[in-house]
Amino acid sequence: MGYTALYRKFRPASFNEVCGQEHIVRTLKNQLVSSRISHAYLFCGTRGTGKTSTAKIFAKAISCLSPKDGEPCNDCEMCRAIDSGRSFNIFEIDAASNNGVDNIRELRDEVAYPPAVGKYKVYIIDEVHMLSLAAFNALLKTLEEPPSYVVFILATTDPQKVPVTILSRCQRFDFRRISGQTISQTLLEYMKDENIDITKDAADVIAGVSDGAMRDALSILDRCISFFYGEKITRDKVLEVIGAADKSVFFEITEAFADFDTMKALDVIKSVFDSGRDINRFINELVIHLRNLLLAKQEGELGSALDYSEENISGLKEQGRRIEQGRLIELISELSAFMNRTKYSDNIRTAFEVFAVRLTTPQADEDSSLLSRIEYLEKLAENNLLSAEKQTTAADIPKEAEKPQKPIVEKAVPEDIQRVIREFGRIKEHFKYSSEQAFLSAVAPGCIGDRLYIVCPNAAVLDYFLKKESELVSALTEVFEKEFDPVIILREDYDRQHMSVYGRKDSSAQSGLSDRQIDDIKNIIKYDNIEVN
Repeated sequence: MGYTALYRKFRPASFNEVCGQEHIVRTLKNQLVSSRISHAYLFCGTRGTGKTSTAKIFAKAISCLSPKDGEPCNDCEMCRAIDSGRSFNIFEIDAASNNGVDNIRELRDEVAYPPAVGKYKVYIIDEVHMLSLAAFNALLKTLEEPPSYVVFILATTDPQKVPVTILSRCQRFDFRRISGQTISQTLLEYMKDENIDITKDAADVIAGVSDGAMRDALSILDRCISFFYGEKITRDKVLEVIGAADKSVFFEITEAFADFDTMKALDVIKSVFDSGRDINRFINELVIHLRNLLLAKQEGELGSALDYSEENISGLKEQGRRIEQGRLIELISELSAFMNRTKYSDNIRTAFEVFAVRLTTPQADEDSSLLSRIEYLEKLAENNLLSAEKQTTAADIPKEAEKPQKPIVEKAVPEDIQRVIREFGRIKEHFKYSSEQAFLSAVAPGCIGDRLYIVCPNAAVLDYFLKKESELVSALTEVFEKEFDPVIILREDYDRQHMSVYGRKDSSAQSGLSDRQIDDIKNIIKYDNIEVN
């Protein structure tokens, strides 16, 4: 027989070999020992956590001729037949390719016939969420009251797509992501049996990037063994194969962000690109590093919550003490937003370099938070550089005395409000983006008593203009030369208030845009880097 991939070679053959799912294994073994076997099970969880393997072990255990303590013997004729795929009692169905109602009708017809050998017929339906609605309906009655000799095991990575009527008829088991420590230890044991030399650091790196999936970890290890055939598998070799960066790089670029050192940040980014690393993976791991720093700043033992080995946790705590918590939260937020914006960018390097420059020079960025600017000035003072950059700082942050005085304007009277209602469109030119101007068409001005109302058709538009309230008030003041205090309100609330005062709705306060047009404008705004929730 040819070469067998590691994830197939080390597929668990008994419950004791299943990693990281003790809560499920214990329950299933107790059911077998006490003969309390249910007619339908639903195994949920992310990829590579053991759903299908556990289903096969359970199917083998209930068919085994001489089980012991809930475990299959793996030696009887039934166990050997199941392991070799010769059993006529175990049926594996791929719902991704057999998702039609006709496939389920065939299954329903087969269920009527009892097993020729053994006590049970077991149907394992993988990726069950891929079944069509008609197929689910066809399965429903059979799943609810199958013959006593039939057991269904449904497996899925997306349980929310399974109808509630199906969920309510199954015993649900949620498979957890396997911890990095468990994956690392298991890999070392497997490689000891294979006589392959691998360091613990290398196993830890593989466990870290596998995201809790044992199958992914074994696949990565398989690639490393093939690439470095006959050599010792080390941490650096694993990083080279998977295109990941050494942890020290994250400490370096975080230090550059903390010290507002633009050149150092750019040098780190250059080294990452020159080494051929996957930049999207690098940014994602940088966010994880910042998250770990945030946890390290908290009181108490957080070793199990950190995605680092014990020897690196002290380094995290040391770096965490040098960075303010607010700055860390800001960096995580900014990097997460950057990843979303540049997910499909053709020139990610330039975008990331510009982004790094903006993060390390808040004094030149109008959108930077006040906290970042204050921290920047504190860093200058600590390094005795305040006097050297005093002129630049003064130019960037004008003194209070030099700020232009706002002209005094009178408060708006009812005639001014009526004028706004008639000429509301004139304020569009005071908004920066054309998409903002288009979005302004979604609202309409209204009036109740002596108060101006900005009427919004839905919650998304309301939230948007609440964030833009100051800009809206400024635009009204500049155009109409009066001081306004508008109320931004949902249409249903405005209609209710207008009805209570005047006994009728205000038919004139209509935006003239449909919900679909508003959604289209909302999508356009996303590309202008304006957030709309």
